[in-house]
Amino acid sequence: MNGIQCKLARVALGWGVLELAKAANVSTQTITRLERGDQLRSSTLKRVQRVLEDAGIEFIPENGGGVGVRFKK
Repeated sequence: MNGIQCKLARVALGWGVLELAKAANVSTQTITRLERGDQLRSSTLKRVQRVLEDAGIEFIPENGGGVGVRFKK
């Protein structure tokens, strides 16, 4: 997951930065830094990604068409 995917997933769920930060137990600044493209610790990034996946998001890897997100079936 990269910053753009995080923001796309968050918006798709209708969550603000505060909601995602609370769900992942991180600060709002951490979410802002991630979405801005800053590097985070691997464990923090995994925690945020897991929260979004648990909420129904699937991350689409770079496969010639660009990265993205979608809802799981």
